[in-house]
Amino acid sequence: MHIVIVEDDAVIRQELKLLLENALYQVTALEDFSDVSSVVLSLETDLVLLDLNLPLESGFDICTKIRARSAVPVIFVTSRTDSMDELTGILKGGDDYITKPFQAPILLARIGAVLKRTQRQFEGEPARFVHKEVELDISRGTISFHGNQRELSKNELKIMHLLFKRKGQIVPRADMIEYLWDNQVFIDDNTLSVNITRIRGKLAEIGIEHLIETRRGMGYRI
Repeated sequence: MHIVIVEDDAVIRQELKLLLENALYQVTALEDFSDVSSVVLSLETDLVLLDLNLPLESGFDICTKIRARSAVPVIFVTSRTDSMDELTGILKGGDDYITKPFQAPILLARIGAVLKRTQRQFEGEPARFVHKEVELDISRGTISFHGNQRELSKNELKIMHLLFKRKGQIVPRADMIEYLWDNQVFIDDNTLSVNITRIRGKLAEIGIEHLIETRRGMGYRI
């Protein structure tokens, strides 16, 4: 497993690197913070440890950029202990939020839990789903139609995965919210609507109209 560390404090960065290497992870610790999201996306990584207070842009902004193109798990590791920061981190697409100073065994356990949850999500599932000539590629995180393709964010991919698994059935909004966020934190119901709107926009860009049907007061189906 390959983990990328994005931490500007050299002492903490080295501490994290040694801890993870001793736990037998492959580790890349970034020291240049000029274009973090692009560097992370260029690496074959299984998880990102991301600080919030970075020199050029916040960890929130970096996570947003990563989420726009990748479903790689992101764990915030930060000295900011405000509950609103934690909520913002989850809403931005973070998978967990750990405050400094951290205890090494707890950090390793949380990393392991996120990696297991991520791997289990699509375990035993086919790599591709096809419905009405629309193809969802789970391994690549893409949706395509007649040769045109768009990348999906982590939550967009999970929404489409659930709809494709239950094609022809109405999927209640409550089921989607539970599947997306595992009841880890209260999420405003509007957040799901925002994700659905973004998905529909991407579908329209590649010529897919009316794939996702809204059943008012019930949920969605394809």
